[in-house]
Amino acid sequence: MRVGRWLPAAGALASVLALAAVSAPGDARADTGRCGDPAQRPWCDTSLTPDQRTDLLLPRMTADEKIAMLASDDPFGGPLGGFFETAHADTNDGIERLGIPPVYMADGPAGVRQGKATALPAPIAMAAGFDPETAELYGRTVAWEARHRGNDVVFGPTVDVLRTPRNGRTFEGFGEDPHLSATLGVPWIKGAQAQGVMTSVKHLAVYTQETDRLSLGMNVDPRTLREIYLPPFEAAVKQGGAATVMCGFGKLNGRWACQDDAVLNKILRSEWGFKGFVASDHTAVHDTAEAANGGLDMELPVGMKYNAFLLKMAVAQGKVTQATIDGHVRNVLRTMFEFGVFDRQAFPNDLTRVDRTASETAARKIEEAGITLLKNDGALPLKAPKSIALIGRAAQESPSGFGSAKVVPFTAVSAQDGIARRAGSGTQITFNNGDDHAAAAGAARAADVAIVFATDSQGEFFDKSCLTLECGEPLRGDQDGLISEVAKANPNTIVVLNTGGPVLTPWAGQVKGIVEAWYPGQEAGNALARVLYGDVDPGGRLPVTFPVNENDAPTSGNPAQYPGVDKTITFSEGVMVGYRHYDAKGITPRFPFGHGLSYTTFRYSGLEAGTKSVQVTVTNTGQRAGIAVPQLYIGMPSPGVDVPQPPRQLKGYTKVTLAPGESAKVTFPLSSRSFAYWNEGAKAWKVADGCYRVMVGSSSREIAQTGTLGACR
Repeated sequence: MRVGRWLPAAGALASVLALAAVSAPGDARADTGRCGDPAQRPWCDTSLTPDQRTDLLLPRMTADEKIAMLASDDPFGGPLGGFFETAHADTNDGIERLGIPPVYMADGPAGVRQGKATALPAPIAMAAGFDPETAELYGRTVAWEARHRGNDVVFGPTVDVLRTPRNGRTFEGFGEDPHLSATLGVPWIKGAQAQGVMTSVKHLAVYTQETDRLSLGMNVDPRTLREIYLPPFEAAVKQGGAATVMCGFGKLNGRWACQDDAVLNKILRSEWGFKGFVASDHTAVHDTAEAANGGLDMELPVGMKYNAFLLKMAVAQGKVTQATIDGHVRNVLRTMFEFGVFDRQAFPNDLTRVDRTASETAARKIEEAGITLLKNDGALPLKAPKSIALIGRAAQESPSGFGSAKVVPFTAVSAQDGIARRAGSGTQITFNNGDDHAAAAGAARAADVAIVFATDSQGEFFDKSCLTLECGEPLRGDQDGLISEVAKANPNTIVVLNTGGPVLTPWAGQVKGIVEAWYPGQEAGNALARVLYGDVDPGGRLPVTFPVNENDAPTSGNPAQYPGVDKTITFSEGVMVGYRHYDAKGITPRFPFGHGLSYTTFRYSGLEAGTKSVQVTVTNTGQRAGIAVPQLYIGMPSPGVDVPQPPRQLKGYTKVTLAPGESAKVTFPLSSRSFAYWNEGAKAWKVADGCYRVMVGSSSREIAQTGTLGACR
């Protein structure tokens, strides 16, 4: 790094192209890395621990060199990353004098945003898979491509629990339940970091909307923070071993997220034992001294607050100690040592040239696992219709969210292409863009089956103004009206939703089938065709609740909860987030959390409940193989009126494929934490006395087996 400057030297980006082969962390020897000769630079000795190596290197650094490690240096990488292969989201240039290599970073919650890459299905589609193995595949694929774009860090996964379905980044997360988000985030991280790329789990601690995100004040009580919003980050650190954590925007209980000593120092480091480094989201730092004392290690995208002038002045004024600065540098260096950055050559930027078949296959499999069959009145799987009318522009597109999770694919397979290829020459495929409802209805009337594609629009910077399809994608016009007109014209109408989250479906009773395909990624057509024709069973289950009406949704109709009053929101709903909200208020959703149909049927039997595990037998009672996703919910007793409990909370899930007539006994492991609530008075997790209701079923509202534990009458 060139101390005292923010902009990269000429040729810095081009140097990425001249990189050698890669080794996994811990496998590289010093003579193959960039650190140097251990005889001259003892911190390059790979037999030493990361802490020992950091202890040797840190005293050799000048004050300016230390400060230079605390910010990235490329203000243009982020906005240019979607267009140029050599434009990383962020770059820290390192210290060549000491053999400290550069660190290149990429956006990656939905694939790599750096030139072109494999466009994976949106993370919400992966979450719909309810499958840690799929999450591991997702993280592994993202990191493999990030590595082949020359990156050392990938910004992802996004594990922020969904509070309002109007959130513009709903598509980028794992849905409304903390247990689901936590148990998918961990394998995502492990899969990614096994590729030798560091992950940056985001956005700690509470990030629930785009409206006023840069200046929003969020009032969250300690129990809600601990039970809803922190568990995915806790699991990412304790179980996933996340290398880095990204802090987000806004104020949590009066403290800016990237200056929050209570979260970054006390909870993240002291309680959870985090040893990596904390990076800021872009422009999220407000005060030099408060950030340094509050736990921030690296400012992105440049050192606007973490620069030599401001940090030296803060030390001179006694606002920040040199030991604090050294501690932040230590966190960065130690993480680089631990993940082998010093001890290997830089990763080559060769994604355009290497074989990406495995990534493309992963994109298709992830989408197949997440496609969710919401309704089926016998229309699916398709039974070789002679003619199919495809209606809606999304049939020829692959919708996606925008912002830092937007990926530009090398290639994409549209639904029209995939369905036409699977249907074969014996089926006539017609297309109508849906702009003219009468013409669309005419096309539908002339076909055996009509498939309407409806979309919303989501992305960073803006929330949705409402949950209707027209609000979500106003440029498409009245899509609800289009669906109704087509359904009147053809009784065999199927709707394919390409949305980033819940939408209203007032026409649900008028159509034969509803398929939620999410933002499907570049293999959209191939995956959808395989599901529609029954080549694979629809594997998805809803990680979010679909309401009947706008006012049924969480935070609706309460400006103090959302979008806020005077740029302040109060989380007065407490732990009643997502399906907990619907259950606590007795509101019937259109499609509940966890819902998703198979092409076969299942029976649940033989519930065995204990404090260490719950077991149940699942039997395929249908005529074809299919996928079951048994889900375990626990209804916990309230220890007092000030600690209300939701009727049920997800505590386990699994995914099993069964042949006709086949049975499997599945086990949901439990721990004391499964039964605990956060006791703020004791500042600890506590298990209340009383009766615990054990429920297993196919969704939060479709409970097949029940039992009890504890003191029950």
